[in-house]
Amino acid sequence: MALLRSLSAQRTAISLVYGRNSNKSSNSVAVAACRSFHQRGSRSTSIAGEGAASESTRGVNGARFLHSGERPLQASTLVQPELVSSETLKRSMKQESSQEKNPSPAGSPQRDPLDVSFNDPIAAFKSKTTGELIRAYLVYMICSSEKLVEHNMTLMKLARNLLGQKLFVLLMKSSFYGHFVAGENRHTIVPALERLRSFGVKPILDYSVEEDITQEEAEKREVESSVSSAGDKKEEGSMPQYHVDKSFADRRYKVSSARTYFYLNEATCERNMEIFIKCLEAVSGATFGTGITAIKLTALGRPQLLLQLSEVIMRTRKYMEDMVGGQGNVLTHHKTIKDLEKYYATLGDNKDVKEFLNNVTSDKEGILHLFPWSGIVDEDSQLSDTFRVPDPQTGQMRRLISQIPPKEEEMFRNMIRRLNTIVKAAADLDVRIMVDAEQTYFQPAISRITLEMMRKYNKDKAIVFNTYQCYLRETFREVNTDLEQAKRQNFYFGAKLVRGAYMDQERDRAKSLGYPDPVNPTFEATTEMYHKTLSECLRRIKLMKDCDDDARKIGIMVASHNEDTVRFAIQQMKEIGISPEDKVICFGQLLGMCDYITFPLGQAGYSAYKYIPYGPVEEVLPYLSRRAQENKGVLKKIKKEKRLLLSEIRRRLMRGQLFYKPKGNYVPI
Repeated sequence: MALLRSLSAQRTAISLVYGRNSNKSSNSVAVAACRSFHQRGSRSTSIAGEGAASESTRGVNGARFLHSGERPLQASTLVQPELVSSETLKRSMKQESSQEKNPSPAGSPQRDPLDVSFNDPIAAFKSKTTGELIRAYLVYMICSSEKLVEHNMTLMKLARNLLGQKLFVLLMKSSFYGHFVAGENRHTIVPALERLRSFGVKPILDYSVEEDITQEEAEKREVESSVSSAGDKKEEGSMPQYHVDKSFADRRYKVSSARTYFYLNEATCERNMEIFIKCLEAVSGATFGTGITAIKLTALGRPQLLLQLSEVIMRTRKYMEDMVGGQGNVLTHHKTIKDLEKYYATLGDNKDVKEFLNNVTSDKEGILHLFPWSGIVDEDSQLSDTFRVPDPQTGQMRRLISQIPPKEEEMFRNMIRRLNTIVKAAADLDVRIMVDAEQTYFQPAISRITLEMMRKYNKDKAIVFNTYQCYLRETFREVNTDLEQAKRQNFYFGAKLVRGAYMDQERDRAKSLGYPDPVNPTFEATTEMYHKTLSECLRRIKLMKDCDDDARKIGIMVASHNEDTVRFAIQQMKEIGISPEDKVICFGQLLGMCDYITFPLGQAGYSAYKYIPYGPVEEVLPYLSRRAQENKGVLKKIKKEKRLLLSEIRRRLMRGQLFYKPKGNYVPI
């Protein structure tokens, strides 16, 4: 009753329904306009300048993927007015009634026009029952209270103790759990996945069970698993950021939007592998080959090995920079084997140098890698023997990695074996894998291993996707380098672009340990990095289309809760002639957040995804706690979501649709 009184009180302040146009003649005009727009865009040879010009589209926020905060769009011809006249409202209701009476013919997928201002509550919530809308509104009301959010984990544990397990589970399913989590296991989530699909949205599945361990336990585990049994030897040339520091050993520090795995033992990593494979099976069974599973590499092995491998990669770059000048990844120097032979000419007929040069990975355009990375992912290479380079002065081979004990070498091979098993299962089940980004001290190794998995498995289509965090200063360069490797080694490149989840932690750690801050200096710089990187990917896709090459060799997910960034992507697609049917660009948001973006996109024929967490109620409490924390930081976005929710609830009450049952006839791209 209180909610109904609130609805009545806000009657004059809330926009009810936004204009929708679904008649055949209007659709014909829209199609003609799109064709004309595509023809104009196809004459463009590059969108780099247009992308830079569009940087005034300032927006960056978004949950798991993003910075907190939002900036208003300065100007866009795509944006529609937020408020509508009463005449438009009546016309919209009439059109909607016509839609209900004349649905799409059986068997033909429904497509709706897209309101790019994302202010259409009907499109946003037609997949929800009225009870689900009321629940969502109440959840967002709670998320708007800083005191409740700040102590949410304590309050949930208190409620569990007071109510007992059964009542507590019932309470959570009717509130936070029911809103943000799809179900308890891979069987109970199937109806949710099928409903998503019927409204044009596909799933990214994630088993979101997290350990609720203390800070002391987290620090203990991280320190023990990040140092070799041979000791943490900081040799000459070592880099401090790739060594564990107890002050930042709890990787959950200042991170509310990403799950954290802490290594316990090899058996736990095996169980994580099995869980990921079950996720693949669940996605495959419910999505007809369009689903995705998200994984983290820190769930599959000892973090010490990722730290050491990351340091090797960065020391290799430094080695090349010192020898040939310039900066960046090895392949960006465009050096050949003959160039290296000249650098080593003063060393004479050196057997070790010749063997080193024989193992360098190169093609007709030059050197790709100094080391045979294919051997790394084929599970049989010894790290200690692989990462050695000739000293340009003496010719002696020097290690870029400290000696790794045989037991830890075996642990590394186990980690690669687990990842190979997961990706092979994904390929067999026709499901894609998205490898999540993590902290910068792990990321060089994660990206390198992921790219090698792409080379191995992305031969006919993109099975493996890497994640790039655009709040980092080097993101554009890293994506460019990886695109170049994919082109030269002829494999399909998949990327998920996100804002990033570890910004505050990264800045504090860099300052404390005395290395350069890896994070972009401002909010606007991150937006620019995101748009610049996306524009470069789109530019390359257009070049491939123009050359009659397979444009699907580059696949990009715009993982953003920021509507300005989504609008930017849509605008760029239109300008260069990329249609949703090309299946090269998709969009992703979290379940329970920004439905007003995801569902209109899916219903308009764009490739749209929801990140779907699932797991037993009591075991996903840490995940729910993070969702509450995350929403606290995006109050402006919550305000819009609440406004649209109230608008749709009130519309249903006024039209006698309180018991509305969602039924979609949409087919995802």
